Amino acid sequence: MARAHSTFRRQQDDLMELRVATGVSKLKPGITGWAQINGRDEISIEAKVALKKEYLAKKSFLFDIEILIKTFINVLFSEGVSH
Repeated sequence: MARAHSTFRRQQDDLMELRVATGVSKLKPGITGWAQINGRDEISIEAKVALKKEYLAKKSFLFDIEILIKTFINVLFSEGVSH
């Protein structure tokens, strides 16, 4: 159990380090996100950060609406969730 916790903690630390380095740590958390609807548990930490960076570049009201619609579809079909 301790090993799983330490692996998770290391992954979280890596994620936070990448988020700060790429500037995506400025994003406020929301109910969903571009990375969540494009793989969530199925993509690497690097891919998540790249998607967050892409979101920062494309950020707009219409893009947020697109993300909400895709979130609804993903939830309906349980896409991108490994547990």
